[in-house]
Amino acid sequence: MNKRDQKIFALLLGAFLFFYFMPLESVLFAGALLSGLELLNEYVREHILTCLLPAFFIAGAIATFVKKEFILRFLGGGVKKYISYSVASISGLFLAVCSCTILPIFAGIRQRGAGLGPATTFLFSGPAINVAAILLTTSVLGVKIGVGRIVASVILAVFVGISMHLIFREKTEEGQLFMGESRGVEVKKSVLFFFFLALLGFLVVNGLSIDEMVKYALMALLVAVVVFIAVFKFKKESTLQWLTETWNFTKLLLPLLFVGVFIAGFVMPFVPEELVTSIVGNNSLLANFVASIFGAFMYFSTLTEIPILRELIDKGMSDGPALALLLAGPSLSLPNMLVIRSVLGNKKTAVYVLLVIFYSTLAGLIFGYIL
Repeated sequence: MNKRDQKIFALLLGAFLFFYFMPLESVLFAGALLSGLELLNEYVREHILTCLLPAFFIAGAIATFVKKEFILRFLGGGVKKYISYSVASISGLFLAVCSCTILPIFAGIRQRGAGLGPATTFLFSGPAINVAAILLTTSVLGVKIGVGRIVASVILAVFVGISMHLIFREKTEEGQLFMGESRGVEVKKSVLFFFFLALLGFLVVNGLSIDEMVKYALMALLVAVVVFIAVFKFKKESTLQWLTETWNFTKLLLPLLFVGVFIAGFVMPFVPEELVTSIVGNNSLLANFVASIFGAFMYFSTLTEIPILRELIDKGMSDGPALALLLAGPSLSLPNMLVIRSVLGNKKTAVYVLLVIFYSTLAGLIFGYIL
């Protein structure tokens, strides 16, 4: 039995023992199981078609059509730091994506040669600084926290990326490979521009707060543009390679996301909300640390962290811990961690998680003292 089979066997054995000895009549266990299934059901209904699938197609397109040299020009290790980190920290500005949806795009640019530092900067900032998140934060939580989120997200994203770079010192000029090398298919730049514009436009339109009929009409139009270009403007081999790369990302990342979302929903009933709110009612180091931990490991659907945070603030949560949760929450989650591990490995993932928690705690503490 090889190591992979041993791990699978140990996982199955652990699951068997857990379910065998855990009494099904336990109200808490039944509630946790139902909570996990409900969150997974919500995730599938609200995220797969309109968020994750477009992200997988974008990741496949990056792996297929974008030359490594293009990524290295802006996000590679040889680029001046103020350019690469500036581009990475604001690249998610117009994408209404959550911590899970950003992952396929992160994996795509990582495959094409993006340096560890800029790639993790993009990974952190993408879900936090999109226009929809900023506008909703400002309107629901107030200008003070809204501005604090913008400033802290960009600064912390750069800090996280630079810290990752300094800790691991990888040779990014040679390109980081993920699921094999893809050379970049030759396509007219004008055609490729409209192709990526339509793919990214789908995510942007999905995040807009406009009339649903108008939104769905625009999204249908963008899908039609993508299909038209793929069928009539690309060579058959190019389209097949794009679909193959998309499927490679999907089959590798989607199962991990499903498992992570279920586990996140399963553990929610075991976390007493009253205990959390009682701890984060002041601006102490412990309060900000607990808020960062809570945000990092809980799963928040796109933009749902804002109304959840509004409820916690109304129950007595202090501004510092509120910002700490708002920084760590969209940037990390249990499903997110499982997928990052498949891209970066155990050591880099662990360090990334610790850095996010550390910097979020620090930012919340400073924000609480300033304001």
